[in-house]
This record gives sequence, structure tokens and C-alpha cells, in this order.
Amino acid sequence: MNKKVLIVEDQFVEANDLQLMLKKAGYEVCGIARSVPIAEEMIKKEKPKLVLLDIFLDGKLTGIDLAKKLSASDIAFVYLSANSNETVLNAAKATQPYGFLVKPFREKDLLVMLEIAQYRHEHSIEASSRKENILNDKLLHIVNSSERWDEKLRQICKTLQPQIPFDYLTAGFNSIIQTSGQSLSFLRIGFDEYQRIGVPELLTIIGLKIKELETVAMNGSLYQLLSDTFKMKSCTSLRLVISDDRIFTFSFYSRHKDSYTDDYSALLMHLQKNLTGFIESMFRETNAKLIGSQHSATSKDMDQNQQFKEIIGKSAILLNTLDMVSQVAPSDASVLILGESGTGKERIADCIHRLSPRKDKPFVKVNCAALPSTLIESELFGHEKGAFTGAIEKRVGKFERAHQGTIFLDEIGEMTIELQVKLLRVLQEKYIERIGAQDVTRVDVRIIAATNRNLEKEVADGRFRLDLYYRLNVFPIELPSLRDRVEDIPMLAEHFIQHYNRKSGKKISGVSDKVLKAMMAYDWPGNIRQLENLIERGVLLAKGTLIDSISLPATTRNEPVTSKAESLTKTIHENEREYITAILKKCNGKIFGINGAAELLKIPPTTLISKMKKLGIQKDAIN
Repeated sequence: MNKKVLIVEDQFVEANDLQLMLKKAGYEVCGIARSVPIAEEMIKKEKPKLVLLDIFLDGKLTGIDLAKKLSASDIAFVYLSANSNETVLNAAKATQPYGFLVKPFREKDLLVMLEIAQYRHEHSIEASSRKENILNDKLLHIVNSSERWDEKLRQICKTLQPQIPFDYLTAGFNSIIQTSGQSLSFLRIGFDEYQRIGVPELLTIIGLKIKELETVAMNGSLYQLLSDTFKMKSCTSLRLVISDDRIFTFSFYSRHKDSYTDDYSALLMHLQKNLTGFIESMFRETNAKLIGSQHSATSKDMDQNQQFKEIIGKSAILLNTLDMVSQVAPSDASVLILGESGTGKERIADCIHRLSPRKDKPFVKVNCAALPSTLIESELFGHEKGAFTGAIEKRVGKFERAHQGTIFLDEIGEMTIELQVKLLRVLQEKYIERIGAQDVTRVDVRIIAATNRNLEKEVADGRFRLDLYYRLNVFPIELPSLRDRVEDIPMLAEHFIQHYNRKSGKKISGVSDKVLKAMMAYDWPGNIRQLENLIERGVLLAKGTLIDSISLPATTRNEPVTSKAESLTKTIHENEREYITAILKKCNGKIFGINGAAELLKIPPTTLISKMKKLGIQKDAIN
């Protein structure tokens, strides 16, 4: 292992102490830089494998500026800083560091963090290579199968989904509009369900004739037409040049703005060579004829994937979340599940464990908010007999019970600072100390944590350790609120009605149009949990076969309000709308990052976007 380290630190005493610690531990310190320009020169000359990086340095440039260049050069780096300002944290997080040490720190903390950083850096390279090999194996298996070309194409698109998320995809030679070519499009309608759309079906959907569609394509308006038809907001394409100089194009569409960043462009370029070979081989070996008579309905063999059978809904924002779950589940990476109360964080944790190699091992759940602070350490790490008053027998803690499996730490944001320190050491050093024990116990546990708090704000306010946040935040998954996926409400309502029919012995068939309209317009502060409770009550109180009334405790969205109390609420919303609009104008419409509206409002960007949607604020209308 190459242990060449560069220290970028403008405080002489701290830099010298770091150098002594590293040399004592067997690291080669190739230099100390006080500023970014000096560090850049040393990096060119010495080519370190890892950089210890203070954020605030001599000169105009900061450690964050240097971190962006280190990331582009694939050099691992760890931040060293005593600053936990929320703005700085957001900017530092965006550079995707391999660790973060909060000053002052112990020598042992430094060495463990360096080992973790090197492991994560090497593991990321290995994981990327392994992922590419798995993808190539899957594509090769598809190409060599005996399926028809159109089915092979569908399977290829499904295989690409976790790598390049899409809600609608076109794939084919020359153009999707040429009926004589080999072209199809696929509309995602479920986690593992894709509606296949041939050219005749596409013409029916958009209400044009082939000549009219060709004219649209020649005018360069095909992307806009498809985007409007299927409500897509961003697009990226991959063009493959086949050996006979024909062009085969994959076009990926998403319902979210700015979905396809530069990272996806780089990924597409990386996939280009192998995909070209696979597509060329597939059409060379297959008697490729476009099946014009193919029905556009979902194929019968497109059975709903059972891995998310407990997750109800098919909205684009939910499917994107499930894609992230399917990506991270097979690894051992720590996962931080974020989202409001009642959005289903525990269900997602269940899915991650069930889809992981640890699925047959223990899955231990801990609600950090439900345990008294005096007992949580004993619950997590266990205790020896006689360790304290009342410890009448030895107790095995949750971490020890979860050995070789997964532990789910719900409401992690409620954990005390003192216990956060001990949890961090368990995550870093892979062992626990029972209260009153003389020896340590090794544990092999995957961590899934969840919280409804804004941990970045908690860090900024001194209530959550920055280094623990970075250790847990390896793979964050933010769950959408119910108000952001209202199209899933009918499916959720039906699911809960059937569930409580079985429990109560009733035969409720659904909800009335009036109730459904009210539910679709409601703000759902309690999210899915609130919906479930209301449906349970509706089933119990229903006198016929339909739920024709439901008690919604607050004002609804998009509906006129007339009472005095409702008028006051509306005024508050109007004031909030005006204030947010003013901040957005001040930031020139910028939401994310430094000097963005979310930073000025001191709320997460996702919360701001949700508020904008709720209040009807259009970013495009901000001048």
C-alpha cells in the first residue's frame, strides 16, 4: 500500500504535529503546503496517494477549491477542520471527501480515518470495476439469448436503468420515427415494468401521421414533442456508430429537471465502446424485423418485481428512490435514509437488508428516540453483570446481536453527543466495549441509519458530530413526502383498504370521488402514516361499501378557503410565498449551494423545492 501523504495546513504547529504522528505510524509525508498553489506544485512533483486538507488556508483559495481538483485527479483526501458552519459543510460535502476529522482529534482517530479513507478510495475503484464487469456480463447474456431483437432491446434498457435512470427511453437505428428501421421506445410504469411503444403506437399517442412526425424531426422539435407528450423535463443521448456506419441512438428522458449531470455524460462515454459491440452483435445475429403489430400494452412477461412488494406506488420520484436502493443494497456501504416522519424509512431499510448478501443474517432495529439516554449505551453495546446498579446479569447489546447482519439505527439525530463519539469508534474500529468489560468484542455489522432531522443543521448547531455525519452519509437516500407523489395516493388508499378489510372483516370496495379529490388536494403533514390511519378509521366508520367521508384535520391545497381561520392560514401562506419569491429573486433563482436560496433560508434544498411546489412558485418565472 502506498502511504505517501501530503499535508495541506497553514498552521505550523498543527502541521508539524500531524507530520510526527504520520511518520511514527509508518506514513511517508512528502511535504507540507500552506496554500493551494504550493500544494498544487507538490502534487505534480510528489504524486501523493492521500491529502490531509484544511479548509481555510493562506491566500484566496480554500481547501474546497483544491478538493475539486483532487477529486478530478482521483486522489483521496480527508478534511481537517474545526469549522462546522452549515454553508462550509454543504460546500465541503459537494466535493465528496473520503473523510472528515474535527479538530482537536486523537492520534488514533487520525490513523483510523486514514485507513478508512484509503480503503474507501481503493474500494471505490474496485467497486466501479466490479460493477462494470457485472454490467458487461448481463449485457452479454442478453445478446447471446434466443429472444427476439425487440425483447433483447427491452432487457438491455432494463439493465441500464440503475446506471442511467430514465422515465422514458427511445432506442433504435437512425430515428425512432422510421417505421422501416429497428426502433422502439419504453415508458417506465413500475419498478420493473416498461410499456413498450412502437412507431404506430407512438403516432396514435401523439395524434400525428408519419409524414408530420418526420417534419417535426427535421425541424429539430422531436425532443420537445416527446418531452411534452410524456411530461419529461430533461434528456441525454448516447450515439453508437455501428461498423456499417449506421447510427444507433439511446435517448434517456427524465421527469426531473437537470437529471443528467456531467457525471452521466462521462458514464455514457465510458459505456459507449462496449455497448456498440453488443448492439452490433445483437443485430448481426438476429433476424431483425420491426414488429409493427406489437401491442403497446405491457408485456405479460413483465411481472412486477417482488423485491419491493411492500413499497406501494409507481410515481417517478418513488421509482428513482427504489433505483438507488437496488444499487446500494448489494454492497456493505453505510446508508443514511432521510425524510419526513411517516414516509416509510423503516420499510426502505427492510428492503436494503432483504436485497443484501446479509439477508439471511440478523436484522436488528433500534429506535434511538424511544430509549432513555441512560439506557441506550447498554442497549447498543451491552453490559457485564454488576457493571452498574441493577445490572444483575450479563446483557448482549444490539450491535453484538447484529453480528454479520445489519443494524438499523432509526432517529439517529436524537442520539446524545457522548454516545455519538462511542458510535463513531465502533464504526471506525469494528469492535464494541460492553459496559464493565475488560476486553473488546469484534463485530461485523452493516449500518443503516435514518432521521427526519436536517443533520447538516444539527452539525452546524453543535448537536451532531461532523465526522460521524460523514461516516454515516456514505450513501444518502432521501424519501419523497406524500405531497410530492400524490399520484400514488389511489394505490396506497386501495392497499390500506384491503389490509383493514381483512382485519375488520368488512368489504369496503374503495373511496368516493369526493373523498379521493379531497385526499389528492390535501397537504399530508403526516405522510403515509397519516393516510393509513385515516383509511383505517374510514373503513371502521363506513356504513356502505364506499368510504364517502374522511376527516382531514388541516386545510387542503388548491382549494378555496372561506372561514376566518382558513383565511388566516391562507394569508400566512401568501406571506411565505412572497418571502420565498423575494429570496429567490435575490439569488437569481439559485436554490442549491453557496449563496443559494436554501442557504439564506437555512432549510434543506429539498424542503425549499417542496415548499415552492406547495405554494405554486415556478423557478422559471423568477427574474
